[in-house]
Amino acid sequence: MQPLKARVTRVLPVGCKVETCDNSGAKILRIFTVVGLKTVKGRIGSCGVGDLVQASVVSGKPDMRKQVVYAVIVRQKKEYRRPNGTHIKFEDNSAVV
Repeated sequence: MQPLKARVTRVLPVGCKVETCDNSGAKILRIFTVVGLKTVKGRIGSCGVGDLVQASVVSGKPDMRKQVVYAVIVRQKKEYRRPNGTHIKFEDNSAVV
């Protein structure tokens, strides 16, 4: 029996803006680094579902704005494959602070 590949496609590059789907007070985040990503020198890093990122709060409550926060990507528009073989995609990109 062959194992199934379940590699998530990385589709959110550094610099993109994503919405939040929690009640932390932040509305929109700008990703500026992907934690633990090792890549070729000069390549723009990107992230997908399940990746830990550092982001700055672009809009939200006044006390949350301009803060640097850690966030986890929980949804992406680009379809990816789960370990059981099914494909899944969402209607937006989203993160949780």
